Amino acid sequence: MSAEQNFLDVVILGREYRVVCPPAEQEALSSAVSYVDTKMQEIAAKGKNVAAERVAVMAALNIAHELLSGGGAARSAGEEKSTGNGVDASDFQRRIEVMESQLDSVLSNQNPLF
Repeated sequence: MSAEQNFLDVVILGREYRVVCPPAEQEALSSAVSYVDTKMQEIAAKGKNVAAERVAVMAALNIAHELLSGGGAARSAGEEKSTGNGVDASDFQRRIEVMESQLDSVLSNQNPLF
């Protein structure tokens, strides 16, 4: 790594973060930030007084599910929903729903961060 650090200031769910990022990767990072922020905004809009950590975990799970299912919404309706390793995507969706339920019960007693 060079002596000079390259930083990129980004905003996710209304909070600003400073990230070390080489100039050649800033455009890709900006796209990733936009995608994550959009996912988090969608989740936050679905509930009132949702803790930021819960929003982040749910966004991470949704993004991981999309990645593992080969693109999620980008797939055509007729394609088999598989992760490519023989695991059915509906099983991942069921697991995500179970995790979401568990998170709801654990975090329901916590004060919202925003």
